[in-house]
Amino acid sequence: MAKMTTAELRGYQQICGQDGAIMAIACDQRGGMRSLLAADPAEQAKITNDMLGDTKSDITRYLASQASCVLLDPLCAVPRVVDEGVLNRDTALLIGLDASGFDVSPAGYRLSRLAPGIGARRVRELGGTGGKIMVYLRADRPEANEHNVAILRQCIADFAQEDLLLVVEFLTYQLEGESLEDYTAKIPWLVEEGTRISLECGAKVLKLPYPGTPEACARISSMAGKVPWAVLSAGVNHATFLGQVEIAMRNGASGVIAGRSLWKDCISLDRDIQRERLKTIAVSRLRELQAVIGNYSQKAA
Repeated sequence: MAKMTTAELRGYQQICGQDGAIMAIACDQRGGMRSLLAADPAEQAKITNDMLGDTKSDITRYLASQASCVLLDPLCAVPRVVDEGVLNRDTALLIGLDASGFDVSPAGYRLSRLAPGIGARRVRELGGTGGKIMVYLRADRPEANEHNVAILRQCIADFAQEDLLLVVEFLTYQLEGESLEDYTAKIPWLVEEGTRISLECGAKVLKLPYPGTPEACARISSMAGKVPWAVLSAGVNHATFLGQVEIAMRNGASGVIAGRSLWKDCISLDRDIQRERLKTIAVSRLRELQAVIGNYSQKAA
């Protein structure tokens, strides 16, 4: 397995809390955030990048300030949150490299995209503690992954050359014509094998979908060895995510990188409402999440 350099390890320590576990707030979404702010596509189209930046700034100020790290995009949020003094000095910053959305191949596979002009050097220039790359993987269809694995290898090599921390994330997805039942049954295997692909590409820190079972979590931890992995929320409700995190932490996960499960019903185009919900509802959820993580990270320590 790839081992972190001293510089990468320092970055990793900064995205973790005092208990040594990753506790990052993800708000690098763009299209998904627009759909939460407005149901009508015409209204979504009116939400500018600056308006998204307002929401991301509020999430950073009122929620991420209570965590160890925030994950933001370089289109709407960074460098704004740094230049305007929104980002807490003690909150680490991960910057997303992936563009919003995806292309589709003639065979129906999802092709990941990179945000233009954003590499390791630019992440460092923007004040980032490190970067995050997300690609789509279907481990049962090798031909589906060639484009995305090439992007993954390119980003890993770029960040290694700059000696900067990179978090590697992948998502699985349902194929056209595949039943939901068949896809759901494959998820534990798809996450495990996607993890294997990511590790083979040289990933040193992983952000993974919940693999579905305690046994799958344990197998991922065994496969990853000393490579830490954090579970993502994928927009499930808060109670469900708490249960997933408890299982993941009990079976070797190193923390969470969570977004929508914390703030999806707290954001609003009315910033007064948004700020109040973030300070009360979202922070309360964060405290519950931190308590679950703390139980296991302290035992591990």
